[in-house]
Amino acid sequence: MKARKILFLCVANSARSQMAEGLARAVVPEGWEVRSAGSRPSRVNHWALRVMDELELDLRTHHSKGVDEVDPGDVDLVITLCAEEVCPAFLGEAERLHWPLTDPDLKDESLPEADHLQAFRAARDELRRRIDALLAGAA
Repeated sequence: MKARKILFLCVANSARSQMAEGLARAVVPEGWEVRSAGSRPSRVNHWALRVMDELELDLRTHHSKGVDEVDPGDVDLVITLCAEEVCPAFLGEAERLHWPLTDPDLKDESLPEADHLQAFRAARDELRRRIDALLAGAA
């Protein structure tokens, strides 16, 4: 199997793309590279850290990165994860997939913890399902 270089993109590079990066790194074949970035990088979301901890995948060494920090020639596959927002543009010859996932960040800290965790778990689990399907098709 040819080694692949995958880039997950969203806006803030704080939740969806960070979780996708962590999930994919845990399962891709040796020799593959997985990164994430965003058009307006911010910080790794604390709810994303919590739900990834449940799978024993630690994102605490991750940080939000801008799409302009990525060399377009060093990417084989770009997967955009935006749903309601405008996805970052990525220049280059990479294959492109679009997985529209609603941002799990509910933006309302007054909501119960369970609501936040449920939204992030749903996004995480959907990302894991799609990554598994992608890899099953790459064999």
